[in-house]
Amino acid sequence: MDTLSTREKNNTIILTTGLFDLLKDQIRRKKLSPFNESQLVEQLKYAKQVLRNEIPANVVDVNTKVQLLDLDTQTEFTKLFVGPHKARNKNGTTSIISPLGMALIGFTEGEEITWEMDGQRKNYQILKVRSC
Repeated sequence: MDTLSTREKNNTIILTTGLFDLLKDQIRRKKLSPFNESQLVEQLKYAKQVLRNEIPANVVDVNTKVQLLDLDTQTEFTKLFVGPHKARNKNGTTSIISPLGMALIGFTEGEEITWEMDGQRKNYQILKVRSC
């Protein structure tokens, strides 16, 4: 399942300019698998950049708690995404530029995403997004 085939190209991800630049930097530094890089390049072509206070409440962003469904295992789990320098396993927080964070950033509740992690493609659905 290709991320862009499950969504129309005019249904863009929503990001702040800072996060847009952070994601572009990940591409520039070649930090992603070829599949993930091509996914992210395509998503950024159609991304809508907004001010932090204009991010809708149902969009995955920094300081959001996201309830997910792993579509491959039908397992539900929750992640709290924070900035890269604030992420700590002991606090139960995950960096927004972790593989899962980059897969989900800018997407809204209900959307399905495919992202490569540890050499295999994983499929997720965003069930709920809450600001923290």
